[in-house]
Amino acid sequence: MFTGLVESLAPVRRVVQAGPGITLVIASEQIAARSEIGDSIAINGCCLTAVQAQGDELSFEAGPETLQRTNLGRLQAGDQVNLETSLKLGDSLGGHLVTGHIDAVGRVERRVDDGAWCSMWLEAPGELTRQMASKGSIAVDGVSLTLVDVEQRRFSVALIPHTLEATTLGRRRPGDEVNLETDVLAKYVQRQLSWKA
Repeated sequence: MFTGLVESLAPVRRVVQAGPGITLVIASEQIAARSEIGDSIAINGCCLTAVQAQGDELSFEAGPETLQRTNLGRLQAGDQVNLETSLKLGDSLGGHLVTGHIDAVGRVERRVDDGAWCSMWLEAPGELTRQMASKGSIAVDGVSLTLVDVEQRRFSVALIPHTLEATTLGRRRPGDEVNLETDVLAKYVQRQLSWKA
């Protein structure tokens, strides 16, 4: 589990083709210094396992399913990603419960900057917006955000200057793809309400 509070905005050093998947090599001295092989780390909100740690670099393997269902398959050397280490029992939960299992890839529809602040509209599949409510939670590229407005196939979020500076969201422009994960509690509520015995 994760909280959606990004710990490091880190560069992709290399993307290496590995059979049907890829190996992502990401540089973050802060995260690498306290990570070990086998640790779960969220990359743009997608939970992956660290398979190698060397100096300030961590390596992760992503298979075809992950590449198809997330924006990780579009990454290139030099791109920035959001990193978050997994939540430990007893840790403070500053964001919301995030599983690291991406529901869908959304797309930035519109961005309205107001000085150092920003409002952003994002397209999302209708089956996901049914799990959203104004003032509820959403993880966008692994960033825990509060929903402002929710419509049938899109939603909006308000981004503060810190979020824009410390995460990939500050670099996102209309047309860019983002990983989406709806609130896990909303999933269970929807499941119970739609259950037919």
